[in-house]
Amino acid sequence: MHPGVGFRIRKTTDRLDRAVVAEFAEYETPEISDMLNRLYAVDSAITRLSGHGRMLAGSATTVRVFPGDNLMVHKSLDIAEPGDVVVVAAGGSFSNAVLGDTISAKAKHRGIAGFVIDGVVRDVAGLRELDFPVWARGATSVGPLHRGPGEINYSIACGGVVVNPGDVIVGDDSGLVVVPKETAGELLVRLRGFKAGAAGYLAAVDRGEFDNRWADQILTNLNCEVTP
Repeated sequence: MHPGVGFRIRKTTDRLDRAVVAEFAEYETPEISDMLNRLYAVDSAITRLSGHGRMLAGSATTVRVFPGDNLMVHKSLDIAEPGDVVVVAAGGSFSNAVLGDTISAKAKHRGIAGFVIDGVVRDVAGLRELDFPVWARGATSVGPLHRGPGEINYSIACGGVVVNPGDVIVGDDSGLVVVPKETAGELLVRLRGFKAGAAGYLAAVDRGEFDNRWADQILTNLNCEVTP
């Protein structure tokens, strides 16, 4: 094993104020995704396997592993802070699980908010009994290895989105979205404004008061052929 790139750990990283991170739990992931121009939603093949019915919002502790190995996932429990979401780039591999109910129980005791795995997990029944939030591409009975290499708190790709340490991970029943930490404050301002502005429109829709003239205008501008 060679030290350096591919086999390294960064113990500390910049995190946003916890109050800023927590505020993202007030918004659904489709709203956040829209405000990010629909480019920061994690691949929908990564789905919630446990911890259903709750919002997830936390700073990312990033982990890169060799597919099927979880040495660095175990070590991440010593690096992540309470409230963090551990995001694991496992290459989308279905060969071996990179965690199960035992490591999730340890994470829960450490106050970690959840796991997002670009790969697979095991012990799904145990995960659901723990009621600990875990997103993954699926499950397998084949357990992980513990040899390395890997990285903690360096940039990774998860479900087609670049995730940097300290980015905000938001998850709900619709999926997952990554909020780059440098844009989080400005994005919250826009989300607050959107929520306030949309309230009247949504109330009108609830009353059945709406029309589709906006769609007609787009169709006209695109020269769509309409016949009686």
